[in-house]
Formats: sequence, C-alpha cells, structure tokens
Amino acid sequence: MANTAKNAEQTRLEENALKAVPLEHWGPYVSERQWATVREDYSNNGDAWGHFTHDQARSRAYRWGEDGLAGISDYFQRLCFAVALWNGKDPILKERLFGLPNGQGNHGEDVKELYYYLDNVPSHYYMKYLYKYPQTGYPYDELVSVNMHRSKQEPEYEILDTNVFDNDRYFDVFITYAKQNAEDIQICIEIINRGQLSADITVLPTLWFFNYWQTDKAKPKPSITRLDDNSVKASHYIIGDYYFYFQDCDKSLFTENETNKARIYRQPNESVFVKDAFHEAIIDGDNIDELAAKNIGTKFAPVYKYTIRPQQSKKIFMRLSKEPVENAIGHDFEALFNLRKQEADDFYSNLLPANATPEFANIQRQAFAGLLWNKQYYHYDTREWHRTSKSSDPSLLTRPNGRNGNWKYLNNQDVISMPDKWEYPWYAAWDLAFHCVPMAMIDPEFAKNQLILIMREWYMNPEGQVPAYEWNFSDVNPPIQAWAALQVYRIEKEKKGVGDLRFLKRVFQKLIINFTWWANRKDVNGNNIFAGGFLGLDNIGVFDRSSPIKDAVLDQVDGTSWMGTFALNMMDIALEISVHDDAFEDMALKFYEHFVLIAEALNELGLWNDEDAFFYDTLRMHNGTYHLKVRSLVGLTSMFAVSVVDYDRLALLKDFSKRAAWLNKYRSQHKLFLPIHDDGKSKILLSLVPFERLEKLLERLCDESEFLAKGGVRALSKFHEANPYTANIDGRDYSIKYEPGDSTTNLFGGNSNWRGPIWMPMNFILINSLKKYYEFYGDEKQFNFPTDDGIKKLTLGQIANELSRRLISTFEADETGARPLHSKAHQAFYKKPENADLILYYEYFHGDDSNGLGASHQTGWSALIANLINDVEV
Repeated sequence: MANTAKNAEQTRLEENALKAVPLEHWGPYVSERQWATVREDYSNNGDAWGHFTHDQARSRAYRWGEDGLAGISDYFQRLCFAVALWNGKDPILKERLFGLPNGQGNHGEDVKELYYYLDNVPSHYYMKYLYKYPQTGYPYDELVSVNMHRSKQEPEYEILDTNVFDNDRYFDVFITYAKQNAEDIQICIEIINRGQLSADITVLPTLWFFNYWQTDKAKPKPSITRLDDNSVKASHYIIGDYYFYFQDCDKSLFTENETNKARIYRQPNESVFVKDAFHEAIIDGDNIDELAAKNIGTKFAPVYKYTIRPQQSKKIFMRLSKEPVENAIGHDFEALFNLRKQEADDFYSNLLPANATPEFANIQRQAFAGLLWNKQYYHYDTREWHRTSKSSDPSLLTRPNGRNGNWKYLNNQDVISMPDKWEYPWYAAWDLAFHCVPMAMIDPEFAKNQLILIMREWYMNPEGQVPAYEWNFSDVNPPIQAWAALQVYRIEKEKKGVGDLRFLKRVFQKLIINFTWWANRKDVNGNNIFAGGFLGLDNIGVFDRSSPIKDAVLDQVDGTSWMGTFALNMMDIALEISVHDDAFEDMALKFYEHFVLIAEALNELGLWNDEDAFFYDTLRMHNGTYHLKVRSLVGLTSMFAVSVVDYDRLALLKDFSKRAAWLNKYRSQHKLFLPIHDDGKSKILLSLVPFERLEKLLERLCDESEFLAKGGVRALSKFHEANPYTANIDGRDYSIKYEPGDSTTNLFGGNSNWRGPIWMPMNFILINSLKKYYEFYGDEKQFNFPTDDGIKKLTLGQIANELSRRLISTFEADETGARPLHSKAHQAFYKKPENADLILYYEYFHGDDSNGLGASHQTGWSALIANLINDVEV
C-alpha cells in the first residue's frame, strides 16, 4: 500500500467495527427498482413483471421496501429521501429508473437510463451520484417498441441510440451527500445544462415514510409536519423526530404514501392525497393548491422550477438532521462537502499501490463507489408473504406450495450488498461472496458480516442450503463462500498484520453444514462426482442442466470441481485456525480426505478426455456414456482448486501431518490417485489437476483462437464458432455455438449469456489459482503465451499478471480517449470532456471486442477489478 496513515474515514470504520452490526444508520439503502420484484408479486401465476409494473410504481404503495433516484434511508428504511425530476415534456415524473422486462428486451431485462456512481466511502459520509436527464420527452415507447421488434441477432437498443442526447440536449444532475454526523446529512443537488439552448427543469427533493400502516394498522402512523416555509419535522414512533431543511422554493407539497386506488383498482380514493399526487400536480396541475395548502402527510417535497441557460448550473441545498439546527443552511454550507471529499481522497489514496496511474485510480475509485452504492435494504419474510398472499386473494390459497414454498423459515431484513439496484435489486448468494472480496479492501468488517449473514438461521435452509436468489431460492449456485471467506481473511490480515480467527471459526461452523448439504444432496451415486444443475454456468451447456433428461445421469465437471475447491478451502481454513487451536486439526484432515477423494473421482471416473485433453461433463444413459464435448469454463473450473502448504506450517501441526502422511502412504501403496506434489524442500502442492493435464489446459487457455481474448478469458472456446457442438440425445439434437456477446438463444429463459463473453469473477478465480501454481512451481515452469507464439514464454505468475492487464485494459482509455467497455456507437458521447472519466461496471464483457454487456451497473462482482489493480505488475 502507498500510505498506511490513519485518516478520518478509517477512524469512523474502526468505530463502526465495534458495533454488533457494523453498519451506518443512514446510507444509500434505497433500491432503484422495487416494482416487479418477487416480494412485491401477489399474482396467482408468479408473473412479477406483469403484476407490478413500472407504470403502476408511481401510484401503488409498496409492501416490502421503497425505491427512488439516488435515494438514501435509515437502515430499516422507515424514512427515505430521493430526487424527482421533470423536464416539462415527459409524460411522467422521473422518480425511479425505467427499464425493460424479459418480454420487452430482445436480450432480457435491461435498464434504459444513464446514471453513474461517482463516489462513496464505506461510512457514507460522502456520496456522489450522476443522473443524465434528457431535455426532450423521455423515449419510453420508442425503447419498448424498438427492442421488442429486434431479433436476438441484433444488439439491444439503448437510450444513447435514440436522439434524446443529440446536440447535448440533457442535464447533468449531480446528487451529493455529506454527513455532519451519523444522523445529520447535508444534501446538494446541482443541475448543469449541457445543451446549447436554455431549458426548463423542475426538481422535487422528496422525503417520505415507508407505508407499514397498510398492513399493520395497530402501529402509530408516522407524519411529516410543516414547521415553516423552509423546514418540516418527520416523526416516527420508533426512530423519533428528524428535521428537514430546504432553501426557498416555488411551492412545497404534501401527500400520503398510499395507493391511488382509483388508478390501480378502479376503486374510489378517500382523498386526493395519494402516492402519485405530485405527478398529477406537477404535470397536469391537478390538485396542486390542495397539496400546497396541506401541512401534514407522509410524503413531502419542496418544488424548484428553473430555466437554466446553456452551460450554466443551479444548486439546491438541503439538510436532514436528527436534532433541530439553527441556521441549518448557512453561508459556509459547502465547506463540509469539500472536507468530506478531501477525506474520501485521503482514504482511497491509502489503498493504491505506489505505481498506480491516474487511470488506475479512477477505475478503482468508481468500482468501489458502485459497490458501496449497491448496498440496499432488503426485507422478505416468506411466511408472511405467503400469508398475505392468501388473505389478499382467495385464488392464492395454493401459493405456499409455489415459488419459494419450501423456504418458509426465511425471514430477511438487513442491509445487503446486492449485484445491482435495478436489474438485480435482491441478493444472490454467489454474487454476494464475490462482492465481499473487493469490499474487504475498504471495509473488512462489513465484508465479514455479510458472509456470516447469508448463512444465519434466518437465511440458510435448516437442511443446510444457502438461498440462491429470490426468484428461486432453491437454485444451486457454486459453493464459493469458503473461498470468499479465505480471501476476506487474507486481505484483512495483510492490511492489519493479524487475521480475524474468530471470524474464520464462525464462518467455518456454518460452512460445515452447507458442505454436508452438498455432500448428501448433490453426490447422487456416492462416488464424489457432483451434480448441481444450474451452478451459475448453466448456459454454457448444450441443454438446461436444471431440467434433468429422463433416465439419464449427468456428471458435472464444474459441480465436482467446485466441491473440490470447497473441500480444499475448508482444509485451508481449518489449518489456519489449527496453528492457534489444535482442536481443528481433525477437521483439517477430514476436508483433506474429502479433497483427495473428489480429486480422484474427477481424474479417474471418466470426466477427462484423453483425445481432446480436456475435462467434459458426461451423460450416462441406458445405451452408454457420452462426453458432452464443449470446451468451456466448465472444464477450466478444475484449475480452481489449488493450495500450497509450507513444511514450516505442517511442523506445527503434528497430528495432522502424521495422519495425512499415513493416508498418503496407504493410497500410494494401493496405487490410488493422490493429488499432491512435494518439492522435497519447503512446499507441498495440492491440486485437482496433475501437472501433465494442467499443461494441456493451459495450452487452450492461452490460445487466442480458443479461450484467450484481448480482454481476458472467454466463457466458451472460440473453437466452437466454426465448430458448433451438437449432441443427439434420444433422437433430439442439442447444440451450442460460440457467441462473443449476448446469446441468440432464449433456451434457458431471459438472456442465455454464457456462450462466449468474459466474466470478471471467473477470471479473478482463475488468476488467483495461477498465482498459487506459480507459488509452487516458480520460474521453473514456463509456457508459450499466447500458445501459438513459439518465442514468448511466461511463468504462471506472469501469465496471471498478463490476464490481469488484459482485464484492466477493458476499462482503460486509450490514446484517443476510447474505453473498450463502451460500444463503438457510443464512444463519441464518452469522449466529451464531461463524460471522459465515466465508467460502467457491466455484468460481463464481449469475448472479442470487450464491450460491456448485460446489467450495466452490476458493480458487485465486476468491482473485483479493484483487487486486480492493486496486485498487477505494470
């Protein structure tokens, strides 16, 4: 690290670490889409998108959470703040982000907005967000119509493909938060007219209470009450009073955060004061005098109307405080923003390596910003959800047997790191594990807490399964929580000089339960060959592995490799603890034995194909056993399980050493497979892949006509572009072909997007594994890189570094200012001075040209780029 001096933000984090839950009371916990989530779906057919649409969101009170533009809330989301906008031409008030569901997007659901997470710190004492708002009518209908009529062979039609940003006809709306203290937050909204003509804009900074009284009438209803022309008081029976101060405005409006029954249900409203009253008042002028005359409600907004000249700006200042403040918005109001920005600069400068370029600093800083902005409040009580389903509609009496029906003990109400605030405004277990790795660089306490949280009794199934994601908690994602726990532990240990053994012990106990679930449920034949179905990589397959083929058994390379990795990670955790607590030596040996047996199964039971020198899934049917010859990440996952153990450490673990030596000797005498290699000096290597097979895999990995791309490692070999693979199973053909971008098939629902693109998390694990191999083999083993280069030979460490450089290059601006992640059609927009430093952290990247694809703000696992920046050798 360049600088280890303590700063103000680090001090705040140390104070937070002493809390039972290391969490700030206020943060960016408001989602940008609550509509069309499973938890808001009370349909009888499970159609979340159709049941609660974007069009209904402005009018219908939510049951399980809130959403808004650049919003903040307390950590139980009782009181919320967000920004609403109107350009004088839109058909609706811009209160939340818009996007397309699966049925409208030609490549699955997709947000159709331009917004950027510019800055954030773990305590959220400083946060900055940018929303780009067109000055012409928002092209809702155009985006829907064009995308619905585009084929799978055509790219998605994005908002930058419309003409609404032509001639710079848009506003940059910057929303910045700076805290005086944990419950005193200053807010600045700055609007810049980027166009060449004056343009009108209306801004409504909105404060509101979550509507719990619709389902629990026994609890006191909260209120927001007018104090004077520049302040209101928000009162809640749990959180007490908050004071909201604002500058002089054109009007200030009150309403209730309650469903517009007339619009949604065609039932009479009790009054005009409903959730979408601001929309009706601003756009149509309906009831605006009544809203302005009202002095109490549960939703409030001052209204600011501006005509902003070309290249000019306006600023609006506000303050939300737990205590009343005299002269709340004084002449020195902006000084705090400057101070908190400087503290953020100091905090992040400490993380960067000494040789970091300004480009590296910008990429890493925005990656962290997005990671932190995507912390969201999440509430989902499945028992209550099923109960309220039945009470709301008699036709839903069978609903408890439907979606997530066997997760009746799941009761989540926490702030959680999520993949995205629009496309994935819910946690996903394996995404979350990846998020914790970059999070550990900036807030290790929160990272550790998140890993423990996902395995708590109100998350984990009593049988030991970790919930996958709310669309189907029973889906099976790769078991990477042990891997992530080790990563987090090691990052913090390097940072602080001492590791948190208590954390390792806590997570280890829960991981034992999860490992047992896997061993009992996914090893169908008891031979250490694991299935699992989806496993996150399903779309690489020729058919849907979550839907078994009748009278057939699928042996999965990745299922087996993930379990080998899981076992080895558990052994490493137990060994780390055993140095300080020898009671864990038994568990270290147990998982070592598991690893040995899984490695033997992977290598000896038919998953390796000698002719192709690759690991393939096999399908065992009544008429024989077949390799499914797809060269994909499925086969490369075999490289993930690798560990290096020093003799010095083994010397401290006499019981483990003695019993492991006996097991190794026994297996050697009986000519059984043993996945270890001893250098005879100081180290022992444990790996699923013997070196001679590792060499073969590396030939393909480093081949630019197969896996190696200019932006990293592809999910599917480019070999299958000219050589599609087809398997005929019981008279039906199943095929797969390399596709570098969005998939052209809808086989698995939504976007079957694993057929060639580059995925950051898979690359990250692969890079870490290569470094482990290098730790053992050192400079002795060298390989052609690329494979067809007969001159350039690199060590495994150098190959890992080269892959890191390729991944980072996806985000870097070249000499012309172009970044590969931005499509060629949009490069001109991103070369404008005000946009030159803006970066999006996509879900995955094009296998040939590195363009960003999928969810445009899935910063969670793509934030792993921050770790690579700190580790790469330039």
